[in-house]
Amino acid sequence: MNNNIVDEIKSRCNIVDIIGRYVTLKRAGNSYKGLCPFHNEKTPSFVVSESKQFFNCFGCGESGDVISFVMKAENMDFHNAISKLAESCGIDMDKYGFKNESKKNEIYEMNRAAARYFYKNLTEKPNIGFGYMKKRGLDAKTIAKFGLGYAENSWSGLTDHLKSQGYKEEFMLQAGLISKSKNRYYDKFRNRIIFPIFNTRGKVIGFGGRTLGEDGPKYLNSPESNVFSKKNNLYGLNLTRQDINNNNYAIIVEGYMDLVSLYKNGVTNVAATLGTALTENQCQLLKRYTENIVLAYDADAAGQKAALRGIELLHKTGLKSKVLHVTDGKDPDEFIQKNGRTAFLELIDHALPYADYKLSVLKQRYDLSTSEGSIDFLKAAKEMLSGLSPVEADVYIKIISKETGISEGAIRREVNSETQENREIKINRSGSFNQSKGNKELKDETGNITLQKYFVKLLAVNPKYMPKIQKYESVFTQPACYRIYESMKNIWEEDSDIDIKKAADSVSPEDGEVFQHILDNITFPQEVDTVFAECIKTAEIEKMTARQDKILQMLNLLSENEEDKIDVLYKELMTIQSELKKTGN
Repeated sequence: MNNNIVDEIKSRCNIVDIIGRYVTLKRAGNSYKGLCPFHNEKTPSFVVSESKQFFNCFGCGESGDVISFVMKAENMDFHNAISKLAESCGIDMDKYGFKNESKKNEIYEMNRAAARYFYKNLTEKPNIGFGYMKKRGLDAKTIAKFGLGYAENSWSGLTDHLKSQGYKEEFMLQAGLISKSKNRYYDKFRNRIIFPIFNTRGKVIGFGGRTLGEDGPKYLNSPESNVFSKKNNLYGLNLTRQDINNNNYAIIVEGYMDLVSLYKNGVTNVAATLGTALTENQCQLLKRYTENIVLAYDADAAGQKAALRGIELLHKTGLKSKVLHVTDGKDPDEFIQKNGRTAFLELIDHALPYADYKLSVLKQRYDLSTSEGSIDFLKAAKEMLSGLSPVEADVYIKIISKETGISEGAIRREVNSETQENREIKINRSGSFNQSKGNKELKDETGNITLQKYFVKLLAVNPKYMPKIQKYESVFTQPACYRIYESMKNIWEEDSDIDIKKAADSVSPEDGEVFQHILDNITFPQEVDTVFAECIKTAEIEKMTARQDKILQMLNLLSENEEDKIDVLYKELMTIQSELKKTGN
């Protein structure tokens, strides 16, 4: 079904017309040319072919069809891109298996009608909401930019308005605009400033409301619906995503007013969470636009807790994170209103990176002037240090050593205290091989049995691999596999096949059964050369892992006064760990 709608989109959407909305194109022969929107250039190298319905940039290498262009230009996934294109060229997505699209579009339209209603309430007649906005320093331009509104202190103002527009109460209930009690419908948002929430396609997906009275929670959000999910969206991103991309970092705040206030004061690369802690899905959404995140949460204990959780999640997701400390005011809104844009940007310049922030929080919890406090601090910092790259860990180990008086060697040994006995050894790399069910001897032995069996089978299939496998013969830790390998190596001659029968006859009957089991049961899931290359990679990892374990054992045996030896070993350990990290191990 996806293929059908893709074909329909391509047949209806002229790539020149679509790209022309983003790029100024000029005809050049049979094609069109313009400045590439995906990298900075002065001479046009971006070419669009109308006949082939294809684009290509000879400068940065980006190329593709109309769908891939929209995905790249709008930082959208496939589904959102085809939804946007289908809407622009009048395609009914229901016909292609997207059954919920029509219902979603109705909710989008109803939400837009509600947003207009709230906006007119705020801007076209006297109300306490406008006075509140003015008091918070917001002007008419900012109010219009974000479509801010006011929900009257009425039980049915919005309900009556939407009914007059032809929308049914049951549908409003599904969208979370109204509530129901004892068979009566009433407005969900009453006497509140309204913040319409848009997705990155510019659709109104929900609302946030700040109370102007004493009743109910301070902030109230739309409930989850088939168009609104708090964990999957960020407030303001529809307006700020391009600025985030251009600045190559995003400032994440907690509140709607924090974002609106920052934007109004010229800090436009910002987004806000929707009344919840930062989620993994929101991190992935941010990753479309930048890898650099600055958390600007409130300065209170709750804000610090949220920041700690946030940087952990960002670090786990592969994003580079910093935490901004608001030094004069409880939140970003209050600070920028009082001190201005330049002062806020200075705070960003001094934002603490992931490890610095975690250490700063830990230092507040422990008394580093005492031995007991320093030891407890180091134990708490160990987990954080273990998650850093070797180079990063080395930098922070030096810092911690100076602050606590504990030697660098001791800290390193504490951080790298895992041994071969308590560290899980990964046997297979990314599920590359489908290991057959072997006999009990093969399964019960230690070491990478899968790799050993593959090496034996590879030598049986093509003896040319022998010289390279010899470099990694230390992987043969299972006795039977080692004896079989030795037998094959002894009768191997360059540029000739290995006599399998002769090799089998030269080992014991028990080893011969193991040999036959390998020959009969090991099958290659890919081309032989590809399997061999994967095996060599695995063997190299095994070799580095073995050396790493040896170094860790040696570090545990060295005393404090052997700093020179510790430093040499630790540098080698950092190199090995860096290489292992590249392989995903």
